[in-house]
Amino acid sequence: MSANQEAQSDELLALASIYDDEEFRRTESSQKGEIHLCLELPPDFRLLINGQTRVEVDVSFLPPLVLSFELPTDYPSSSAPVFTLSSIWLSRVQITTLCKRLDELWEENRGSVVLFTWIQFLKEETLQFLNIQSPLEIQTNGVQPQCESAESQAAAAAVEELDQRVVQVADPHSDLLTQLLDFNEAQKKKVFEATVFTCGICFSENLGSKCVLFKECQHVYCKTCVKEYFEVQIKDGKVQFLSCPEAECTSLATPAQVKLLVSQEDFARYDRLLLQWSLNLMTDVVYCPRVSCCMAVMLEPDRTVGICPSCRFVFCTTCNRTYHGLSICKEIELRRLKEAREKEQKLIEEKERIEYEKQLEEIEMEDTSSDDWLIKNCKRCPACGTNIQRIGGCNKMICSCCRQYFCWYCLAVLNGTDTYLHFKSPCFKQTSA
Repeated sequence: MSANQEAQSDELLALASIYDDEEFRRTESSQKGEIHLCLELPPDFRLLINGQTRVEVDVSFLPPLVLSFELPTDYPSSSAPVFTLSSIWLSRVQITTLCKRLDELWEENRGSVVLFTWIQFLKEETLQFLNIQSPLEIQTNGVQPQCESAESQAAAAAVEELDQRVVQVADPHSDLLTQLLDFNEAQKKKVFEATVFTCGICFSENLGSKCVLFKECQHVYCKTCVKEYFEVQIKDGKVQFLSCPEAECTSLATPAQVKLLVSQEDFARYDRLLLQWSLNLMTDVVYCPRVSCCMAVMLEPDRTVGICPSCRFVFCTTCNRTYHGLSICKEIELRRLKEAREKEQKLIEEKERIEYEKQLEEIEMEDTSSDDWLIKNCKRCPACGTNIQRIGGCNKMICSCCRQYFCWYCLAVLNGTDTYLHFKSPCFKQTSA
């Protein structure tokens, strides 16, 4: 075996031991292979897709760059690997720039194996080398990413004639945004399934492949616990609120998650009840009044006739009886009478309320007038507090209630055998002045 063949064999063996089958694929019959490189994106990385509509989305993963190579017989002593570089989200100008950088790395390492150096550069330095930052703006036309300016398009056309190593691969049956989002979800699922989580119910540790993730709230539980929880909820008929088991969490389970965990019979019940609940929210849907049928019936606007698509029963949607044409519906007549009675009752109650409030106002006015008169014309007995009016005479007063003597001027209590002694005091002089 020559030195070149030995170096090639060692390099391919090393790459196979470093990368898994999804990242490194080698053709056994020849010195060819493909390397799929997923770039490491910074947190909160966003894509801005400019096409027929402008869409901005968060992504954690982008589809890989694909480096296809073939090792010539005189590699690495003389020739570089023959390669092509492809991507569905980079423009031709950007891929061409990367190809040129790979050529430079070969020149810097001529005579040595270079595939691993290329891989490290593409995987770790592509974003920085191309000055790609969040949000990454991609201009699309159909499914092919395009350069944004006319100058860039002209440059891309010129380079494409010179460098045939630039390849853009896109699914003609799917737009670019769909491909990017599908890949992002697939990679997130792959990472989730390989991660260990603690169930929030039984507190056991399980791989993500044996757990359920509620996407809206990001709570994780093992499938066994969630399965039992779903079965209880479906049995109780609470399908419209089949939410995350976390207390006060409103994140709802998707039908796909329910179908994955419960039995076929339970899912059929879940599906039926969920459909019935959804139909109940629709104002243009009623049910056939026949107990043996109960089929959902779509209503036509401004019409009260319903025709069951199952049993063909024609009925009035107001009273649920056999359709009676243009004659007045008994249900409507009863409703009118009820509304008239309720209106009359409300008028009576309103009249009574107004009269009651008027009486209260009159009483309050009388009380106010009485209080004002008492304050102006009366004084309170200092012993029992009874209001006393003085019509005339001297200032010696006797309470008509408790029979207590007191001075009208200063309200002093008059005690003892001689109640007139008080009036020889300064009080008498003040009253006489």
